[in-house]
Amino acid sequence: MGRLVILGGGESGVGTAILGQQKGFEVFVSDKGEIKEKYKEVLEHFEIEWESGDHTEAKILNADVVMKSPGIPDKAPLVKALVAKGIPVISEIEFASKYTDATLIGITGSNGKTTTTMMTYHLLKEGGLNVGMAGNIGDSFAKMVAEKDMDQYVLEISSFQLDGIVDFKPHIAVITNITPDHLDRYEYKFENYIASKFRIVMNQDENDYLIYDADDEVMESWLKKNPVQSKLVPFSVKKKLEEGAWLEDKTIQIKLEHKTLEMSTDILALEGQHNVKNTMAASMAALLVKVRKETIRQSIQSFQGVPHRLEKVLKINHVEYINDSKATNVNATFYALDGIKKPIVWIAGGVDKGNDYAELMPLVREKVKAIICLGMDNTKLKESFGNVIDLMVETYSMEEAVKVAYKIAERGDAVLLSPACASFDLFKNYEDRGDQFKAAIKNL
Repeated sequence: MGRLVILGGGESGVGTAILGQQKGFEVFVSDKGEIKEKYKEVLEHFEIEWESGDHTEAKILNADVVMKSPGIPDKAPLVKALVAKGIPVISEIEFASKYTDATLIGITGSNGKTTTTMMTYHLLKEGGLNVGMAGNIGDSFAKMVAEKDMDQYVLEISSFQLDGIVDFKPHIAVITNITPDHLDRYEYKFENYIASKFRIVMNQDENDYLIYDADDEVMESWLKKNPVQSKLVPFSVKKKLEEGAWLEDKTIQIKLEHKTLEMSTDILALEGQHNVKNTMAASMAALLVKVRKETIRQSIQSFQGVPHRLEKVLKINHVEYINDSKATNVNATFYALDGIKKPIVWIAGGVDKGNDYAELMPLVREKVKAIICLGMDNTKLKESFGNVIDLMVETYSMEEAVKVAYKIAERGDAVLLSPACASFDLFKNYEDRGDQFKAAIKNL
């Protein structure tokens, strides 16, 4: 089979190593950082050769194929050297998809992809299908393909993973929306990021489907200029559609290949306009793989949502504390500020990915009474909102931020952690940030 080199010893790397070994590859895993103990144990158990703390180029540049972790940029010198030698550098979803005949549902987008992925999986599972959920969420796709035999996979896919595909072809592709994000990885060019998202449809044909947001001008204009092979399945909360999903008097209407489904938005367990859209996308994906209408209606009511996404933590002295740590970009924070109907003490900041805060301005003026900056460098936040908000406080730990919020917030307010930034300056990841927020509230 040849030599498979894996760059990055995390979830996707170790999963790919297991599948690669099973398929007869000579496997080598290399991580420039430290590999976590639990992953080292797995590699030892399978007797897979690995190194951490450095990349030994001689052991990497002799590969037949390389799977790189989505965290490693294409600009990295080692990746450039591999490409120059003509060695294919692919992503985990590309590698794993070659070894399964399951129906693939691929979900991408700047925001809402985790909720839509989890909801779609929930609908299929409740519908009695033999389905797995993987990708950017939970288990590695490759590990699942190696260990289980599923009929369907619901995959959350990031733009970085899509950059490394060649033949990957989902039967159903979902793009929830496209707003500027990760521009630091795309030469600060929005069009590069858009093109990256649309790679999800590049191998689809007329028997496949693209479910997308027809209210999203970025997608509408891209599709006009770049016709795709797949069948277009739009959803909208603003206009009535011939086919797809739309909103009529607080009722979701779906018309799809001679099937119709109606659901009142009152039954949705999750609040907010964006969750109406996520529900539309997930329901249409479920209909396309033949889940019964009644099952969809019932399952939507029991879906609980995603941790760290507008998660209500506690009420203290009539002040509501809301954990939206998963909001790592401006658009996600827009949804949070838009959905909360109370005066807001907003905790924001972190590693800025080329953010433009202008679209938040009307909401901040209308709803935010104080901003608590939580990050090593809060210059951009202060420049954006310093003239609009009377009270801005800089903090450098979650405990401090929550204590300040507790002092400022009054009866009837909401304290919202919705950073609009990545978390890597002060936290391991957005989960760690959200967990620290919840712990600090419980310690008040």
